[in-house]
Amino acid sequence: MELERYSIINNKNSREIVLLKAFPCEWGRCSFCDYIEDNSTKEKEMVDLNKKVLSQVTGKYKVLEVINSGSCFELPKETLRDIKQVIKEKAIDKLYFESHWMYRNRLKEMEEYFGIPIIFKCGIETFDNNFRNKILKKGIIFQNPEDVARYFKSICLMVGIYGQTKESIDKDIEYLLKYFEKGCINMYIENSTSLKRDENLIKWFCEKYAYLESNDNIEILWNNTDFGVGGEANV
Repeated sequence: MELERYSIINNKNSREIVLLKAFPCEWGRCSFCDYIEDNSTKEKEMVDLNKKVLSQVTGKYKVLEVINSGSCFELPKETLRDIKQVIKEKAIDKLYFESHWMYRNRLKEMEEYFGIPIIFKCGIETFDNNFRNKILKKGIIFQNPEDVARYFKSICLMVGIYGQTKESIDKDIEYLLKYFEKGCINMYIENSTSLKRDENLIKWFCEKYAYLESNDNIEILWNNTDFGVGGEANV
């Protein structure tokens, strides 16, 4: 099926969201991710598709989230120009982008280019260093959550992968609430990768942390298409 690429989030943190195509993820080694199959090297095709998706933006909430299967720095330059034009035409005053940790020293480039506040989201997934890097293959090394918070106001966590522990998830939630302005918690959905979903762990999380649904700064994705974009890519 085709990926859904435009949606409107009407509840907390109301905004429009677009899923764009980009060049291959510079990291591209996360063991749980198969969305990188949506990446491409055919620049004209990507740019043309992205123009069509961006043409749907109305400016309804004056807030736009742009995601792609990787980092915002891997979007074609022409697409970045198109986003900037949409921001101007639709009077967008806040932008959400995703970025891998490797780009942490380049975030100001985007802020200066677009000239509006940007909330950068980083997929930390977990603060358990062993699980994050040896199992999930994230390639993200830091000393403590304060190191991450110096660069990113928002992080994404992953819950429900077989091998995770309740103790590590408790610590992840503690750090999220203590050090970050916003966060997104994703329940793991099995895909074409070999990692398995732990239903018991997700049930435990739901019972213990469902109260976070009432926190305006925390979004929980019980399914990875809950924002209205994504799906199963045609490859």
